[in-house]
Amino acid sequence: MKSFHKFVLVIVSISFFQTGCNTGMDEDIPSISDYSGTASISQGFATATINNLFECSNGREAPLGISTALDGSTWTVPAQVNFNESNFPFASDLYNPCSGLTFNTDTEAVFALKDEDIIEVDPNGELITAFVFADNYFEMYINGVPVGKDMVPFTPFNSSILRFRVSYPFTIAMKLVDWEENSGLGSESNQGASFYPGDGGMVAVFKNQANEIVATTGADWKAQTFYTSPIKDLSCTTENGTQRLSYNCNTDGANDGTSFYALHWDIPANWQEENFDDSSWPNATPYTNTEIGVNNKPAYTNFTSIFDDPIDDAEFIWSTNVILDNEVIVRFTVE
Repeated sequence: MKSFHKFVLVIVSISFFQTGCNTGMDEDIPSISDYSGTASISQGFATATINNLFECSNGREAPLGISTALDGSTWTVPAQVNFNESNFPFASDLYNPCSGLTFNTDTEAVFALKDEDIIEVDPNGELITAFVFADNYFEMYINGVPVGKDMVPFTPFNSSILRFRVSYPFTIAMKLVDWEENSGLGSESNQGASFYPGDGGMVAVFKNQANEIVATTGADWKAQTFYTSPIKDLSCTTENGTQRLSYNCNTDGANDGTSFYALHWDIPANWQEENFDDSSWPNATPYTNTEIGVNNKPAYTNFTSIFDDPIDDAEFIWSTNVILDNEVIVRFTVE
């Protein structure tokens, strides 16, 4: 974590010669001197390293980029991921328009699984099946072992199923990413705006061999954000202990957000490990189905018997800001 930043402000005067032309900005962008938190600050677009990580019909482009912060540090946006790493397994499909595997029920999806897809964290452990809907992307570790990553980094919306053997207790650690079209600016073209900050959200259910629920996502999970954008006014952010708060920040779309800011924090090297101390992290914030907007998405609605179990209903979770926080790590230990 960067504990000290020195910034040099440069004021550039630009003359416009075209009649009737203005700056094109939706509003004046405040100074970085308004910020008093612990993050590194970048401004404007990232430099693209991959224009589109994954191609699928009717899907949005999923770029990766490098943002250079004002303190000289560099950051992969929206996140450093293992999508192209062959040693990190893909999750199996619960519903995926890109692969053509669009099951109508969880029973159909489980029946289609193969034994070789089971990840053995503990060879003599119990077989656990996880059902996940993530907006947009996830990577899951169990006791530090990679057990599955999302097949689709951005859209169309999909859902996943993972199986692994593990002994109790075990720790679930997930990197969650709300992807972006505008690299480094946490936004996409949507709702009539070129720079619209989309939302995140993840829900998961874990079942044992007897088809009993052993864990669901909820407010008892831990969640920490590591990339927040777009920020129009840096004075809107606050920090309270380990909480990185942006609920006072404007989330309206804009036609020109090229001068908006992003906040970046270092991710602990061993965040996915069983013995990582997350006790100081904030608890996850739960969100309703309506807040996340999944009632028109078959990747979710086909499996409400799983996600919305009447006895043990799983909740969507994220950090405190499901719109502006784009890279979030969540953790939970199943006893």
